[in-house]
Amino acid sequence: MNKQINTEKAPAAIGPYSQAVEANGMVFASGQLPIDPATGAFAEGGVKEQTRQSLTNAKQILEEAGTDLQHVVKTTVFLSDMADFAAMNEVYAEFFSQPFPARSAVAVKTLPKNALVEVECIAVK
Repeated sequence: MNKQINTEKAPAAIGPYSQAVEANGMVFASGQLPIDPATGAFAEGGVKEQTRQSLTNAKQILEEAGTDLQHVVKTTVFLSDMADFAAMNEVYAEFFSQPFPARSAVAVKTLPKNALVEVECIAVK
């Protein structure tokens, strides 16, 4: 059976989806926008600050589910501009260590609310 994961330490879902779902010992976190849950606004600054907030949101959700970033096996990073890849990658490296999770990073035409970055992840418990 699937278990819905919700925490007030990350922004609420802005549509008909869960912050995360746990199934068979795995946690599937929805894409996290760079929204500060305390203010409801994007993190101020550029892609570095937005990446930091998106990953912090993912971290909070995983902790609510009883796991953490060290147990992430796969991430997907969505960028509004691939020119931001190096800056995103610099912040991303602050959150993950060896062995790094598998990752895809893609540029998309537009992200919700015109974010610069969105990050989703899959973790094991």
